[in-house]
Amino acid sequence: MPEIEIDGQLVQAPEGATIMEVAEQLGVYIPHFCYHKKLSIAANCRMCLVQVEKAAKPVPACATPATNGMKVFTHSSLAVKAQQGVMEFLLINHPLDCPICDQGGECQLQDLAVGYGAGASHYQEEKRVVFHKDAGSLISMQEMSRCIHCTRCVRFGQEIAGVMEFGMANRTMHSEIVTFLGRSVDSELSGNMIDLCPVGALTSKPFRFAARSWELSRLPSISLHDSVGANLTVQARNHRVMRVLPRENEAVNECWISDRDRFSYEGLNSPERLTKPMIRVDGQLREVEWSVALDYAAHGLRDIVARHGADEIAALAAPWSTLEEMHLLQKVVRGLGSGNVDFRPRRYDYAPSGVPAGARWLGMRIAELNELDTALVVGSFVRKDIPLFAQRLRQAAKHNGTRVTLISLGNDDPLMAMHEHVVVAPSELPAALARVVKAAALQCRVPVPAGLEAIVPDIPSEAIATSLRVRGRSMIFLGRVAVQHPHAVQIHVLAQHLSDITGANLGFFGDSGNIVGGYLSGALPSARNARTMFTDPRRAYVMLGIEPELDCHNPQLTLAALRQADLRIVLSPFISEAMREYADVLLPVAPFTETSGTFVNAEGRVQSFKGVVRPLGEARPAWKVLRVLGNLLNFDGFDQESSEEVRDAVLPPETLIDGEFASGLDNGIKLPIDPAALVSAKGVFERVADVPIYFSDPLVRRAPALQKTRDAAPPTARMSARTLAEAGLVAGAPVRLRQESIAGSGEAVLTAALDDGVPDGCVRVSAAHPATAALGDMFGPIQVEPV
Repeated sequence: MPEIEIDGQLVQAPEGATIMEVAEQLGVYIPHFCYHKKLSIAANCRMCLVQVEKAAKPVPACATPATNGMKVFTHSSLAVKAQQGVMEFLLINHPLDCPICDQGGECQLQDLAVGYGAGASHYQEEKRVVFHKDAGSLISMQEMSRCIHCTRCVRFGQEIAGVMEFGMANRTMHSEIVTFLGRSVDSELSGNMIDLCPVGALTSKPFRFAARSWELSRLPSISLHDSVGANLTVQARNHRVMRVLPRENEAVNECWISDRDRFSYEGLNSPERLTKPMIRVDGQLREVEWSVALDYAAHGLRDIVARHGADEIAALAAPWSTLEEMHLLQKVVRGLGSGNVDFRPRRYDYAPSGVPAGARWLGMRIAELNELDTALVVGSFVRKDIPLFAQRLRQAAKHNGTRVTLISLGNDDPLMAMHEHVVVAPSELPAALARVVKAAALQCRVPVPAGLEAIVPDIPSEAIATSLRVRGRSMIFLGRVAVQHPHAVQIHVLAQHLSDITGANLGFFGDSGNIVGGYLSGALPSARNARTMFTDPRRAYVMLGIEPELDCHNPQLTLAALRQADLRIVLSPFISEAMREYADVLLPVAPFTETSGTFVNAEGRVQSFKGVVRPLGEARPAWKVLRVLGNLLNFDGFDQESSEEVRDAVLPPETLIDGEFASGLDNGIKLPIDPAALVSAKGVFERVADVPIYFSDPLVRRAPALQKTRDAAPPTARMSARTLAEAGLVAGAPVRLRQESIAGSGEAVLTAALDDGVPDGCVRVSAAHPATAALGDMFGPIQVEPV
């Protein structure tokens, strides 16, 4: 390792490191704008000029490799003079309007101008003006005259987000950062460019002129939207969340967060926030005191048990509820004598009773995604389902040559180099995976698993099997679609066989923020699961943090079951129109920023957090509400004084691995292959249901800025050209869609759209949206007819 001296400090530099990186290692600050540790080196701002012994002139620290014997002076008179000269050039055309700039108080240019700027400029000419541009509802480009052309935003799009949405147009003093042909910025990671911008050129449109940085309190929190468990800094003023920023954690989210994590806070102050308890009196919901609402709920549950038996009670928790909330909910349900409790509302297929259901997890540490040699992702719209996992796989493919293969239900561009991308209809997904299993068995010369005798491998399956078998560290990931598929258990069984044959590990991406925590909380059914509690309707339902009309696999079936029930208790931060129709008791509970709790992310990392602001109105933390409900029902074990007590009862500190990872995680399954699951549907149209990124949970559905983005556009009936012709449709025409279930027939009228990425014979219709809530299962037969 070369030895380098910086400001008199001698240090060994890693091979290939730059002066900037070595200085950071020593804790020596070198001013800079364009340099960022996660981006490629541009060396175009020149602010990091330093003096190197025997060099003819100052050199940029960000682009100069550290060599053995090098002596660097970062604060010599020569270096400082060069840095001051660069600062003067940067300010020639910069509007010196710090008092009104939205970046004031947290501006890198402002900070460095104090240290390196002169009291007066040599240049008195008129400053140039760059007209503002419209980049969409999330990023403001109102003050592009402030841009210093560091190109961080351009490089982020190319290198991290995978799509170049910003570029540099023109040359010299006429250079401008522009979007491509005036289009909006639509990447699911676009908000990170706001953080990267060192000046006030790119700012947050929802936060614009809302507050000054010094007015805000800053507290740590954890994202609930997906299984990454991204670390957040939540900024608040006067007990109102004003902004959410990433909190750096290399092992989890690095220094990035998705736009869903960043902007969903707007939903916290939605007009639909439920702030007072309500009960139904004479057919109308009335606001009441907490004691009245809880007594009503407790009496109603006891009455159902007394008159009809405990098996008539069912409870469903949202998979983004905290570990503590799910644990106390299942304790209440089991205390009543019922085993009908679950936290997987969008699941259709469950392992048979008696088959161990371990906590399904990623199968590895998140940080190791970048180090994989081969990754097979089965059943996932990975880029939108879990943006930060997709980002890590993108970097692995780009920098490490990782072979990423996707078996999916649509040809969505994952924005990464793909080894293979196999697109199939939903009914063909198990067979597509079965072909890979058989190809791997034949290549490895091991017995073909029973049930695959009729399967014939094809060229893509051969290539996929080879990549898993001959490459070093390999993983098989089951995504959201695989977990919510009608044959989810058989897909899991096939993936287990593939893992056993090739030696690749098996993991689950997870489809919501606290899926692993749900398994660990004990909120698993010993009787009816999240589907059968609605196919075989119960007389009483308890709903925690969920909007069943949007968050269940079959909303039509779910609402039919709720409407016939005698008692419906809803614990929710929000009140929807559907709740006003069916709820008998509405208990306002606090969202994640107003309560304490724990999320366990996909890798099993236990991350606890505290409330950032006090609950709105009379809302209360759900764990406290459930604890009091347990007390009113005279159950033992409901005397906790804090959420930490509940957490430690579920996950005792001595059981945690390295003090932060849950133990007992298991992806294994041992069941025979069912050949019936490998038969494709014939002669019918099939529905392909994605869950749009900005409709995935109640909070994002109420964030105004996210709802103005392209990803939040109303659903259409997307079909290939061949499918449109078979259905007698043309793109842009209205189409009536129908699905049958035991609850009856549901229909929706949408606009037909051409999408050749959808498999032939399939209709892609998004779930979790009011326009499609009347339909049935997320996957299965669907009738299509012109209006």
